[in-house]
Amino acid sequence: MRISRDDAIAVIVDVQQNNLPGIHDSARLKENLITLIRGLQILNIPVIALEQEPQRLGNTIPEISGLYDRFNAVEKITYSCYRDPDFADLLDSTGRQKVILVGIEAHIGILQTSLDLLENGYQPVLLDDGVSSRREYDKVIAMKRMRREGAIISTCESLLYELSVVAGTEKADAVSRLIQQTYFA
Repeated sequence: MRISRDDAIAVIVDVQQNNLPGIHDSARLKENLITLIRGLQILNIPVIALEQEPQRLGNTIPEISGLYDRFNAVEKITYSCYRDPDFADLLDSTGRQKVILVGIEAHIGILQTSLDLLENGYQPVLLDDGVSSRREYDKVIAMKRMRREGAIISTCESLLYELSVVAGTEKADAVSRLIQQTYFA
């Protein structure tokens, strides 16, 4: 099943100031998310960010929120993003069915969101290098479960090239340069 630009939307889950430092391989996760978001911006893919109890866990890290002129995150208290009525209404209103899920933690918010999306007719797309947990093992088990339940598993680079579709276009060339700068510099 292909993921197309006109049917995709990205969701950044809980990449917050007080959450990220304890996450396994957080520096690499942050780098991958920044590259992904810049690529999604090139390709005009909408992005929704969520924050779990920001008064306690802080806001989305400035390296991500700073990529936008105006950054707004949906505040939630539910572990599953889709159980938050504001998020569910916002997602439903887009008409997009392929939901690219990235963020933390894979075995809590990402897993529960993925399951709820599947139950509500969406196709979750999990980026293995775009999600993490405090313990690597929790992520591994969560990814296996989400794959078994029907989520598509990919990587940031693979997804960006899939969304680019054709080499040699202005957008595809910009995505290619971004990936070269990030992973091969």
